[in-house]
Amino acid sequence: MSYKEATAAIRSELRVLHKLNPETARGFGALSKAAMEEGALDHKTREFLALAIAVTQRCEPCINLHIEALMKAGASREELGSALAMCVQMGGGPALMYAAHALAAWDEMAG
Repeated sequence: MSYKEATAAIRSELRVLHKLNPETARGFGALSKAAMEEGALDHKTREFLALAIAVTQRCEPCINLHIEALMKAGASREELGSALAMCVQMGGGPALMYAAHALAAWDEMAG
């Protein structure tokens, strides 16, 4: 399955889960919206932080969604590379493997 297909699949699965648990979905949505509001950090920086956590926590669906969001926020592949280097530094070998996944997702979605 491609990264684009995997991202579409998780969105579909989340819609089903949200219908089953609408209050939880609304609550998480409100939390996400509040966390992404610009303040001391701009939106792109916040997305890089979210991606770094996704890589080090090894959440493939999160990686895909935050790669997509970073592209929409105007991030560059070079900025992504710098952020992924920090993920590897902080997360060691497992982060290296998921950093490679994040870069592959970027390359596929950019193509």
